[in-house]
Amino acid sequence: MVKAIQIGLGAWGFSWSKDVIPNVPSVEMVGYVDTSPEAQQRVQTELGIDPKLCYSSLEDAAHRAGAVLAICTLRTEAHYPVVKRCLELGLHVLVEKPFTTTIAQGKELVALAKAQNKLLMVSQNYRHQPAPIAAAKLVASGKFGPLSMVSIDFRRHGPSQGYRYWDMPDPLLADMSIHHFDLMRYVLGDEAKRLSARTWNPPGSPFQFDPTGVVTIEFAKGTMVTYRASWMSSQPVTPGPANGSWTALRAPSPGPPASFPRQARPRKAGAASARRRGRTGRARRNPIPGPHRHAVHHRPCYRNRRNPGRLQLRRRQSRLAGPRAGIDPFGLPRRRLGRGRRGHRLTHRT
Repeated sequence: MVKAIQIGLGAWGFSWSKDVIPNVPSVEMVGYVDTSPEAQQRVQTELGIDPKLCYSSLEDAAHRAGAVLAICTLRTEAHYPVVKRCLELGLHVLVEKPFTTTIAQGKELVALAKAQNKLLMVSQNYRHQPAPIAAAKLVASGKFGPLSMVSIDFRRHGPSQGYRYWDMPDPLLADMSIHHFDLMRYVLGDEAKRLSARTWNPPGSPFQFDPTGVVTIEFAKGTMVTYRASWMSSQPVTPGPANGSWTALRAPSPGPPASFPRQARPRKAGAASARRRGRTGRARRNPIPGPHRHAVHHRPCYRNRRNPGRLQLRRRQSRLAGPRAGIDPFGLPRRRLGRGRRGHRLTHRT
């Protein structure tokens, strides 16, 4: 069993205490650290944590609890000082993403961990989900050949989905896109060598910093990735979890394609018009895409031969778009009910 303390019991840290850490049987929690009495009271009340395991000081928890691992679940700006102090106290560290606010701070912590001979790890959980694992295996197998381009879209509307960190620097790139960038490296099995990015804050946004951005990334093996993401999107959200929507194009082969599309057989003259008039056998399927694919064309009413007092409609599928195909100009299918007493055509929308 690995004895661990958790530092940071805020909204995100509480989810670690409730949903993540209890599912790891090899970890024994011996301390919880937060300077907020309300945060300590919450874990005690809702999770049944012993008050003796709650500390307001990192030094007290490190010396009294006998932990060897520190789980840092704090705001990004607190990562650097807290992780540095944990390493100085001789603790291994698991820290939430993003690692630090600057590259210089990250390099300093990596050098300190090496000097202390301690393990320093940044949590990136998206690559352990089933879909990225399956995609990485497909790309690594080479079944579809090398990839030429990958397009990734991520759309969310933060104000209506419970996002609360309005004052976070770089809420898109640092807080969310870092997950997607790690997935790019994992799925492609490659490292980025060149990129260009542009971020902005749209009008009416509650964010203090840019929640929307576009990035173009060139990877070492030649794959180009176009990435578009927003926390203030008015479009439908990308489906599934927060991995985004991915589209990949494989590199073209040097030779001609293995097969060509099958050409349609020539038809006899007048066959198409005869089908439109319903003078031949079974009508062809309606080629009109969309919800009106199975729209029907109703011919005038006539009396049933078996029951002369009963009216019935003869109908067939149409191959033409427009009013003659039973499609209303406004996009609604309509029925033709024959002609009125004075020869006027009667129609109604369904």
